[in-house]
Amino acid sequence: MKSAPENNLFSPNKTLNLRGRLLDLSIPKVMGILNVTPDSFYDGGRFTTEASVLQQTEKMLNEGATFIDVGAASTRPGATEISPEEERSRAVQAIKAIHKNFPDAFISIDTYRADVADAAVQEGAALVNDVSGGSLDPAMFARVAALNVPYVLMHMRGNPQTMTQLATYENLRKDLLDYFHEKIYQLQLLGIKDVVVDPGFGFAKGPTQNFELLHHLEDFHILNKPLLVGLSRKSMIWKTLNIAPADALNGTTVLNTLALAKGAAILRVHDVKEAVQAVTLISTGKGTHNG
Repeated sequence: MKSAPENNLFSPNKTLNLRGRLLDLSIPKVMGILNVTPDSFYDGGRFTTEASVLQQTEKMLNEGATFIDVGAASTRPGATEISPEEERSRAVQAIKAIHKNFPDAFISIDTYRADVADAAVQEGAALVNDVSGGSLDPAMFARVAALNVPYVLMHMRGNPQTMTQLATYENLRKDLLDYFHEKIYQLQLLGIKDVVVDPGFGFAKGPTQNFELLHHLEDFHILNKPLLVGLSRKSMIWKTLNIAPADALNGTTVLNTLALAKGAAILRVHDVKEAVQAVTLISTGKGTHNG
């Protein structure tokens, strides 16, 4: 077994190397969600044709999205698992079209399957966003290392079918920090330096736990990795306010603003324009500018 890297195990990175292009994260960035699925909790079925995929991609890029996060298999609680072949086919079709029409866009692949991640990167994706933190496909870490792309490491327990039953913790924040320390260590041993940490709001966590993590988001800065926060229209908002997901944009903006104030580097959202506005307002006056 290789010895652990010295000194830089938890070294901070304010940039991501995306296929040879350096992205500065000193100003937070926005990741636009593009679910090419029939059953995602909010936008399922809306972007299943090439025309609709390209139209939505153009809209999000024009509104200021830095990343387009393509998801081809729903990971909402209780989602039906689809075959790797079906997920790969959906993802490749969408990414191929986006990369051809918007070659400068940074495309992220939202998958927990190594083969799907591989196929997506071959077609132009520059980032792997894995909700399972490598736990649902033991080949994922080695594949990301071979692909030499940044990796979003999320916390989750179980899978989309079982995670709601696995939301019991001895010490929520300590358990998550232990998880991230161990996973980052494994990734570093494989030579993966560009790691983004995602606490996994809504994944094996109830509303109270989600709010605890959000209110103590700064705890995760001890990892010295950029933080990705995905709160967009999630049940912690609409269940708390007793509204529908379709009415949860204002609540999303409120929580995104709190996350930015606590140091989030990337917001993953359905509604790009409002998130970009939040970034601009929070960043103004910090001695930086949005360029």
